[in-house]
Amino acid sequence: MTTNLDRRLHAFRPDLADVRLQGQVNADRFVAGEPARVAVPVAALRHLPDLLHGTDTELLLGETVRVFDRKDGWAWVQADHDGYVGYLPEAQLAEPEAATHVVCVQRTFRYPEAELRRPPVSALSMGSRIRVTGEAETRGTRYLTLDDGTALIASHCLPLGQRLTEDYVKVAARFLETPYLWGGRSGFGIDCSALVQLSMMMAGRAVPRDSDMQAAVGSTIDRAELRRGDLVFWKGHVGIMEDERTLLHANGHTMTVARENFEAAVERIGWLYSQPTGFRRP
Repeated sequence: MTTNLDRRLHAFRPDLADVRLQGQVNADRFVAGEPARVAVPVAALRHLPDLLHGTDTELLLGETVRVFDRKDGWAWVQADHDGYVGYLPEAQLAEPEAATHVVCVQRTFRYPEAELRRPPVSALSMGSRIRVTGEAETRGTRYLTLDDGTALIASHCLPLGQRLTEDYVKVAARFLETPYLWGGRSGFGIDCSALVQLSMMMAGRAVPRDSDMQAAVGSTIDRAELRRGDLVFWKGHVGIMEDERTLLHANGHTMTVARENFEAAVERIGWLYSQPTGFRRP
């Protein structure tokens, strides 16, 4: 049996593994796991059960996971939307429930009631999933209400399954000036590949999480063919072409999501690191 599987996308350890990997990996025990959902606005997913260990990616409120193990306050899970595997605090999970809506703006607030003058109880990122149980209106502002009585601005949410737009580049541009965050995948902080993934998700397109995985998306093109929506890859980095001359990317140079002249970006990144490794049309 082989263990040459990507640990980011396959749940296996010497003592425990996903039952779907039986016959592919060695483990003392195989389990099917149990469903759960993320119960906090943003949950960091780590390779190890240690708060001092770096974040690999983030999961958003309402996203569902399969839990393979719970131990010492940690849960070992696999995200349903992209298959990413890691650890998060067990307290950040709750029983699954069917979401009805998704947050469609970069950031929004959840209020204790349908009243924007009340102090919000939390802030949510684009991509967060909620279960709406009612509606309300206060001074002409429409709200969606949840089963605990809290409320969100109705125009900040879409019914689950409805696209925000077919133009994922337009979604990505909404994140301009959002802080760069290694492993970040939310409107509060985001990295280069998460900008691609989250923007495409809101346009109804599923792509993998990390840039090396995304480098297989779509078809290969030549540099001279670059146009809006194409992806440019470097080792460990990805950017989105906003047009044939402009790159949109979350980057460690500005520490934000920024627009940059493509040729200037190639020169700057090449001087420090390397030249682009590929060009793809999703």
